[in-house]
Formats: sequence, C-alpha cells, structure tokens
Amino acid sequence: MRSGRVRPKGGGPFDPTRSEEASGHMETTSRAVAQAPAAEGGAQLLSARRTVDAYLRAPFPWYGLDEAFTGPRWLMQVGMTADGAVEHGSIGHGDEPSVRAEGVAEERERFAVVVTVAANPVRRSADGTGLLEATSVSSAAWLAGVGLLSFTWPGQMDHSLRDHWLEQQTETAWVLADDLAGEDWSTLSLPVDGVPTSFHYRESEFGWVLAGSTQDGVHLGAYGRGMSAYGLGFSVVKDIAQYA
Repeated sequence: MRSGRVRPKGGGPFDPTRSEEASGHMETTSRAVAQAPAAEGGAQLLSARRTVDAYLRAPFPWYGLDEAFTGPRWLMQVGMTADGAVEHGSIGHGDEPSVRAEGVAEERERFAVVVTVAANPVRRSADGTGLLEATSVSSAAWLAGVGLLSFTWPGQMDHSLRDHWLEQQTETAWVLADDLAGEDWSTLSLPVDGVPTSFHYRESEFGWVLAGSTQDGVHLGAYGRGMSAYGLGFSVVKDIAQYA
C-alpha cells in the first residue's frame, strides 16, 4: 500500500520539487534550491550558500557524473522530511534544461541530472502516526521520471490542460517505477566509482531515465536529453561545495 503522496492543491500542476514522498517510499518536503539567481552582491552569495548548506546536511554521499564529463555542473534541489532530514537531491550536468515543447525540442540542449536517494529502512513518520516504507531503486526511478517531466511541455496545449497532462504522465511514471522488471525497462551497465553496475533504463519521446543502487548504500536515478546515457559514468562528489 502506498502512502504519503501529495499533489499540490488549488489547481496547480504537480511539482516534484514540492512533493511529500517519492513513489510511496519517502515522506519528504522537497525544497527548491536551484542555482543562485542572477542578483548582485550579497543576495546571490546568500542564495548560493543556502543551496550548498542543504546538500552539506545530508548523511549520505552525493553522486554526479564522473571525471570523464568536463562540462558545467550545478546544484538543483534537495528533498527533506518534515523534521528536516535530507533524503534525496539532484545535481545537474551540461546545459541548464529549459521546458521543452513537444515537437519543438532544442537540438543543442544537452543535459543529464543525477538523483541521489538515501537508502532508508522502514521507519516512523515525522509525526509518529505511522510507518514509512523503505526507500528503493523504485524511489530513484520515480524521482528521475517526474524530474524529466518537469522540463517537458506538450506542444499545442494550453495551461489549463497541462495540469491534467502532468497528472496523467506523473501517474504513468509512478506505475513504471513500480514495475522495474517490466517490458518498458531494459538493463544497462554503467560504471559507478569504476565498478560496473546494473541500471534499469528506459527511453521516451521526452528523454531517458535510469535507476540503480551503489555500493555506498544509496540509490541513484538519472534523466537527461541530448546526452546519451550509454557513455555515462557516476562517482561520489568529493566536494559538493565546489558546485555552489
């Protein structure tokens, strides 16, 4: 039984950066901590410091693309429980993605986002009223799936219909993440800290999504467009502060 999934109320679109719970496994309140806005002086520095501070609070290692990737790297968002514990977060690589209108893809846009998810056991919710399921590879797959959706805009669709489209696509991502052994997924072996690791992988018209686990006890998800997943490798981020 899934529990804890929260969608925004009041007619707004589903926003994975504000969700409580990824695929029924995590009671999280994700806090958007995108890159520092283009402001001057102290405001920009304060925003950047708050961003990296959220990542520094994590009790688990962060993962990104390995040193073979030499392009830009940037922090995105961190997901926290109601009591402030960091449970997952994302790091971007390449071009900062823009929302893609289906059929109007920007061919030059190349990016890959790596999602790190803490491997948590079954535990009590923050308010002590129930139990939360353990995180799993499905948690990472769902976060990656909705992450890709957040940068996708169906062509020829007005704002009022996009909410419904996002709801449908998010549910689809949920179902797919719950069935990693299904025919929609293939297996892809990629290096993690130099060790060949098996990932669940799928492609769609919006981009690609993959998910697996590491020897460090965290689950990894990733998604991207314009950058082939087949040549990627992952490694522990040695100094997350350098990304700020």
